[in-house]
Parts: sequence; structure tokens; C-alpha cells
Amino acid sequence: MNQEKIGKFIALRRKELKLTQSELAEKLGVTDRSISNWENGKNMPDYSLLPQLSKILDVSLNDLLSGEILDKNDYEKKCDENIVNVIGDNERKLHKKYMTIGFAIFVVGFLIILSSMMLFDSESSWRSIYSLFGAVVTTYGFALIFRRLHFRYRIAFLFLLIAFMFVIDFINVKVNEKAPMFSMATTTIDDTILYDTPFYDVYRCNKNSENEYFVITANHEYDENDIMNFCSTTFDK
Repeated sequence: MNQEKIGKFIALRRKELKLTQSELAEKLGVTDRSISNWENGKNMPDYSLLPQLSKILDVSLNDLLSGEILDKNDYEKKCDENIVNVIGDNERKLHKKYMTIGFAIFVVGFLIILSSMMLFDSESSWRSIYSLFGAVVTTYGFALIFRRLHFRYRIAFLFLLIAFMFVIDFINVKVNEKAPMFSMATTTIDDTILYDTPFYDVYRCNKNSENEYFVITANHEYDENDIMNFCSTTFDK
């Protein structure tokens, strides 16, 4: 739809009916500025106001959306065009709305993930809970932004995001020697702690001492003797 043409048509009909912008605004329950913006082609009236506006201006809804008094021969053709244009305009507005809300939710979810890593100790279960919650929120925002994508792509994004978090967690254990965030079980025997994660195990040897260190191993089944003797018999630090 041609906003400028429709705006000029609204202004023309208003003046022909000897209505001021204030009087038209009062009849529609909007501000004078709204009327001015319509007539200048800056934006369109809300679609819910169009039937009432067309009645006040004493024109058909089809004439109003066309921005002119239509000839009878063109009426049906223009009606079809206007219906298509209204549907398309509604879809664009809805898409913009979803994009804005989705981006805001996406950012909030990402901030939840970051804050969980900064506020909670790596051994706290709240860190992993908040991180996973943040991943779900971020994925929801992603789904709103790309709402036309198939559901499987949204699930794929969630898994990729969680995989990325696992990689960051692994790097944190490897480089900074911190307890893994995604530990499913923790076993403590004497001065040794075993953290069992879904993909690897982490030994924390000589905990809370000057010689404390972390060792990453593959997932295995261990008994208490294995855990108790691991640091002293396998590594010499």
C-alpha cells in the first residue's frame, strides 16, 4: 500500500468535510500527532481503526486503502489487491514484532549463561542449572527470531549451544584447573575427589593444599581403592 497516497487522501477528505485534525483525532480516540503522521505518510492507521475512519470520512474501506475514490470497473480488482497488501503488511509487522521480542529473549538467555558462570562456583549445582536454563531461554529467543525454521533446527541449535558450554567447561578444567560444571556425581576419598561428567572424569588430587592439581581421564568405572590410590600411584607430583 502507498502510505503517502493514503495519507493525502485522508487529508483531502478531512478538509472536504471541514474537520480539523483535532476533531478527527477526538472522533477516533487518537492524538493530533497520529493524524498528522498519517497524513504525512509517516505511518498507517491501525487496522482496527480503518472501518471507523472510512465511515467518518464517508468513503468505502476499499477507497481508503486505495487512497482514491475508485471507479466501479476497478473496484473488484483493487479490493483483491488491498486484501493481499493488508495481509502482507500484517505479516511484516508480526515478523518485526517477533524479531524484536526474540532478540531481547536471546540476549537475556545469553546473559543468564554468562552470569551463572560468574556468580556461582564451578562446584555449585546452581551453576549448571542456571546455565542450562539460560540455554533454553536463548533457544526460545532463537526460535522467535527464526520462527519459520523447522522445529529440528531449533533442537539442533539447543544441542549446539549445550555442546559449546561443555567445551568451555572442559577448557576451564584444563586451563584454569577448576571443578567441572557438568558433574553428574562427585566422590570424595581422603584428599582426592573424582568428578564424573558425561564425557570424561576429573581427578582433583591433594585438594585444598599447595600441591593441588587436576587430572582429566576417560570415563571409567572406579572403586574406592582406585580413587584413593590414583593420584599417588599414577602421577608423581
